[in-house]
Amino acid sequence: MKKRKGNSPQDKAEFVFQRIPAPLLLWYRQHKRDLPWRKNPTPYRVWVSEIMLQQTRVEAVKEYYRRFMEVLPTVADLAACEEEKLLKLWEGLGYYSRVRNMQKAAKIIVSEYGGELPKDLSTLKTLPGIGSYTAGAIASIAYGMPVAAVDGNVFRVASRLTEDPTPISAPAYRTYLENALTAVYPSAGKDCADFTQSLFELGATVCKPQTPDCDSCPVKALCHAYQSGTQSQYPVMPEKKAKRVENVCVFLIETPQGFCIRRREEGVLKGMNEFPSRVLEEGETAENILNEWGMYEFTQVKRKNYTHIFTHIRWNMTCVWIRTESAPFDAYTYDEILETVSLPTAFKQCMDILKESVQQLRLEI
Repeated sequence: MKKRKGNSPQDKAEFVFQRIPAPLLLWYRQHKRDLPWRKNPTPYRVWVSEIMLQQTRVEAVKEYYRRFMEVLPTVADLAACEEEKLLKLWEGLGYYSRVRNMQKAAKIIVSEYGGELPKDLSTLKTLPGIGSYTAGAIASIAYGMPVAAVDGNVFRVASRLTEDPTPISAPAYRTYLENALTAVYPSAGKDCADFTQSLFELGATVCKPQTPDCDSCPVKALCHAYQSGTQSQYPVMPEKKAKRVENVCVFLIETPQGFCIRRREEGVLKGMNEFPSRVLEEGETAENILNEWGMYEFTQVKRKNYTHIFTHIRWNMTCVWIRTESAPFDAYTYDEILETVSLPTAFKQCMDILKESVQQLRLEI
């Protein structure tokens, strides 16, 4: 490709985007991965998969998706599901607000839209947890509408194709790409669904963040970054902020009835189950906290350190295993925790100590 010097990224985009649908559709149909949500892509199935895939690897999602669809195969099933059961299905995926918003939306869909996700794009965007990207994915993949869905893969592909230096965090850039790509979509039907997924697939399997496989790219002849050798410079990412560090003490409180679990009332993971925990203030100790909870007689068995990274926070965790006759929180057996209690990944790290406790108890018996 002979590059047209002096053109703005927008001029390049108009030229390039008009020419990518045909080669991408051909390539996608020959090379697409066999993914469970691509079979029978109903609006509900597409919606569930897209929410699961946000900030989560495809390989990690596959089994979660299969299990979720087996237990909750319809919007009505999702709307009626008990919260603890729903959170247990989601356990390990993180970002639990996503599944809570899904259930809120499902209840609206059942009560106001007869259990069917609305086809209208603007109406989809009014539902909890469904933003511009998810609405575009549902509309194009499930309903065959000529609507772009811009995720991280599409940002990367588009910015490299056009050498666009706009930071992908700029809200106007998403709107611009949605409009520019929508303008070149096939008219309707399966081509729309496949074009959306071809952009996802290209970013996920070829135009990768660190090591793009440009030799395998079906649109490399149109790619300005490839021609310039500037692939590593795009997309332009926002400046990373330093993560806030919190020192967290997690208590594995063993009682004759089982192990203590409670709901978090504030902070990150608010509303989720936890082994009782506290962000330590300066000078605060585990013993101080236990005394504050009305616990004065206990035996400390073991401590173990962990680290958990959230988007903006780093937890330096100390898990303290204690034994006591009574505690101010509800207790569950080991099997109940495994089978019915949903725990965020941050707290599941302490499960190896809990397992050790159970094994020790069984040896003593």
